Amino acid sequence: MASRMSHIGFSSAPLWVLKLSLLVAAGIWGLGTVVIKSTVDEVPPSWIVGLRFFGAGLLLGLVSLPKMTAALRRAPRLHLGRGFILGLFLFGSYWLNSTGLTDTTASNSSFLTTLYVVMIPLLSWAILRKRPSRYSLVAALLCLVGVGAIAYGGAGEFSLRFGDLITIGSALFISFHVLYTSKYAPGASMTVLTVVQFLVAGVLGMVAGIVDGLATGNPLDFGHLSPNAWISIAYLTVFASCIALGLQNAAVAKVDPAQASLFLATECLFGVLFSILLLGESITATAAAGFALIFIGIVVSEYLPLRAAKRATEAEVHADAAEGNNTRALSVDCETTAEAMEGSDAFMR
Repeated sequence: MASRMSHIGFSSAPLWVLKLSLLVAAGIWGLGTVVIKSTVDEVPPSWIVGLRFFGAGLLLGLVSLPKMTAALRRAPRLHLGRGFILGLFLFGSYWLNSTGLTDTTASNSSFLTTLYVVMIPLLSWAILRKRPSRYSLVAALLCLVGVGAIAYGGAGEFSLRFGDLITIGSALFISFHVLYTSKYAPGASMTVLTVVQFLVAGVLGMVAGIVDGLATGNPLDFGHLSPNAWISIAYLTVFASCIALGLQNAAVAKVDPAQASLFLATECLFGVLFSILLLGESITATAAAGFALIFIGIVVSEYLPLRAAKRATEAEVHADAAEGNNTRALSVDCETTAEAMEGSDAFMR
């Protein structure tokens, strides 16, 4: 989603402010995991997803109404069709993630969810025949060992809880969501696609909540929800789905992609920190080692390739400049900037 925040207020912000905004966005999402964990006992996962994304879709739709109207008039079937498919993946990822939190810790969820970073290159290899880089393969190995350490947990045997497995499933859905976002973004308005998929995920969540309530004979009674439950849903809707996304998209347009990936990768660290401070969760040494391996894997997968590409491009530009080919050097630099801004779409959760 091309946030209007990149043109309002943030256009002249110092670089350190933009980097700080990425940390704030990561912190908001990290806290979001803890908020969901503390809410799933009172509000079923399907209703959390439904209320969160339907509300976020309405808010973003109202804010960007002129742009929405123009894009839908230009290509209604394209935006509605693609947005619907993305909404299916969005619903699947967040419903599985929220369901997983009913049977795992917020700490485990924070790190296991980030496995999508490693899954994407491997799925791209299988689906798009795009061979993963050596960085992706090393990252996959590190994350695999990290998951093994989490499964071991210092108990003398390997075992992943049902909630852990469901959370890994959510990472798979996120991977498909990112791949199809990359496929559907060209020629479409990302603002419209985001609003449509939010609304689709919201409607699916609420329908699933109603069906589940009828099937179990225990429908959600909104009149008896605690104030904390409503505050949690409001936080997920306004902060985790709207404000954090706006901060992220405003910043990645100007912050170096390699640095941006590192700032955003701290989301899992914030998730663990908040789970310890607010939920009183404890972490074994083995699990901590697993978290560290997964985080290193994320850095290897996200940061090192971007840094290597940047250095290679700079070397090429300097070589062309030394030969006096200023036109070629300028062309390479412009191409690099365009690729970096296009790559920022991969950061969208």
